[in-house]
Amino acid sequence: MNQAKTLAAQLQAQAEAADRYIVAIAGPPGVGKSTLSTQLAQELEGAIVLQADGYHFDNVLLDRMGMRDRKGAPDTFDVDGLDTTLKRLRCGQDVIVPMFDRAMDVARAGAEIITPKAKFVIVEGNYLALKHGPWSALRPHFDFIVFVSTSMEELERRLIRRWTDLGQSIDQARHWVASNDLPNAATVLRGSEPGHLVIHQNSETMPRASYQGEFQP
Repeated sequence: MNQAKTLAAQLQAQAEAADRYIVAIAGPPGVGKSTLSTQLAQELEGAIVLQADGYHFDNVLLDRMGMRDRKGAPDTFDVDGLDTTLKRLRCGQDVIVPMFDRAMDVARAGAEIITPKAKFVIVEGNYLALKHGPWSALRPHFDFIVFVSTSMEELERRLIRRWTDLGQSIDQARHWVASNDLPNAATVLRGSEPGHLVIHQNSETMPRASYQGEFQP
C-alpha cells in the first residue's frame, strides 16, 4: 500500500491542471497489476480502473478462430475497441466499458460506466507498453505508464496458484502456465518499453521502484 500512496501523491501533483489523467499499469500476467491498480484507485480521489482484459475475444470466437489455447496472447484482444474507448475517454462523456470476470473466464459487456467525474482512469493490462503494433498505438493515450516486473520463476509460482485457486488441478495449472501464460509473460518482459516508472517485485522483498525520466509518447 505504501507504493500506491507514493505513486498516488506523484500523480495528483502531475495531474493538478488536468480534467482527465490516464495511467497505464502494464506488466506480465500474475505480477500484481490488479492489486496495484485497485490500491491506487483507493488512494486517488475520482479514480476508476479500466481492465484491458475486458477486451478479450470471447471463448466462442476464439474456438471459431482456432485460438482458444492461446487465450491471453497479444492477438486475442480487441485492441481497436480499447483504442476507441481511450479516445472517447478524452471527450468528457459517459463511456460504458466491459469488465473481465476471471472466475467465469469471460468479459462482461456494459459492466461499468466511466463518467466525466472520474479524473483518473487507471488502465490495467499485460500489453499496454508493448513496442509493436497494434498495442503500441495505445501509447499516446497514456499520461503516465507504470511497468511492473518480477522474475519468471516468481511469475510461474503465482500463476500456478492463481489457476489452482480457480479450481484447476495442479497438472492442468502447470500445463496452462507453461504452454500459455509464461510465453505471454516473456513477450511482455522482452517486448515492452519501460514508461515512466518500473516497479520490481519478488516474493521476499517489498516492491522497489526506479524512475525512467520523462515519458516520450
